[in-house]
Amino acid sequence: MSSKKKKGGSGKVRVSFKRNRNGKTRDGDWTRRYQEGLSDGESDDVEIADAATGERVLARGDVARKRTIVGSFVGEENLSGEVGDFEYVPDVDEGVCLKGRVLSVHGLYSYVEDEQGRVFTCVTRRILKTISTNQRQIVVAGDRVYFRDANLPDGRLEGIIERVEPRYGTLSRTSWNRKHVVVANVEQALIVTSAAEPRLKPNLVDRLLVTCERSGVRPVICVNKLDLVEPASLQPLVGVYARMGYRTVLVSAKTGFNMERLRRILVGRESVVVGQSGVGKSSLLNAIDPALNLKVGEVSRENDKGRHTTTTARLLKLSFGGYVVDTPGVRQFMLWDVEPNEVVGYYRDLRPYENLCKFPDCTHRHEASCAVKDSVADGRLDARRYESYLALRAGEMEKMDKLE
Repeated sequence: MSSKKKKGGSGKVRVSFKRNRNGKTRDGDWTRRYQEGLSDGESDDVEIADAATGERVLARGDVARKRTIVGSFVGEENLSGEVGDFEYVPDVDEGVCLKGRVLSVHGLYSYVEDEQGRVFTCVTRRILKTISTNQRQIVVAGDRVYFRDANLPDGRLEGIIERVEPRYGTLSRTSWNRKHVVVANVEQALIVTSAAEPRLKPNLVDRLLVTCERSGVRPVICVNKLDLVEPASLQPLVGVYARMGYRTVLVSAKTGFNMERLRRILVGRESVVVGQSGVGKSSLLNAIDPALNLKVGEVSRENDKGRHTTTTARLLKLSFGGYVVDTPGVRQFMLWDVEPNEVVGYYRDLRPYENLCKFPDCTHRHEASCAVKDSVADGRLDARRYESYLALRAGEMEKMDKLE
């Protein structure tokens, strides 16, 4: 029987807080206290008496690591009634709070735009930051939040984020064994790669496609720097993705080739631009909408890798309608919470052959009468995509990154 069950709704939930939420549970300076001679009426005497008798003092109140909190929540609850990874939505007074959208996050501060277009510098409510979850960040670019205006006498626009609304359309990856949400609340992802300088990494594209499939985000593959290669050389790779139904666009930010087509893809939509460093994500956005005026950099001549010009994810409003999130470049993109036996379900080209295998638990690696392997041998499936699937299932994508 599974040890977890889905949980959602509003009410009370038992949660754990981070270890550094409070100070020490007991004051260790007993010698000084004894020498100073505290009066019998002071609570410290009770604690000393407990310590002298050798009895354990059970942490309660402010020093307890687990609390019962009230609000709405979505996540998984185990049989003991405790919730692990979940989105906590505390009850707030919506009458005194403003609605906003997170534009970017810089350390402890988030820049939030309200419904009137004003940008507030906000900190995050303490309970949201100190609940123990496996998320690396509580607030990310694209989040819809409720926040309180600090109403400072000097007129500065500052506030406190009271609640983060439930997310949809998120792109997440693994970072130091924790969930790193790159962006939230987008409907499509522009996966940008380059034909050269730096060289194209199809395995990285495959992982981003798996993330999009898992999150329900519509992917668009964009190959930039078309001016550096012969376009015909890209047709085999582009053809493989096109046959799977992925929209693929060949562009050049330098010459302006296909910029109008890319603009039509982004107009009126909420999108995220993601890809490795140096592929020209910011350059593409500048070519599409010059009013953005984003900072761009050159690719390193020593290692053919991009420099991190964009340092944090930023939600940008397009002059022709819609929003786009410009994200820092990635050199590795390790999937979050994808089991090995789930990988084949996120490969559109392998999925139709999965149920034709002789064994229902076929891994498509060494089994006999495997429809996936037979399709690769017959040329119906792309051999590189099949190798990409095997590496992702075995968790060897980091090794393949070094070989590319």
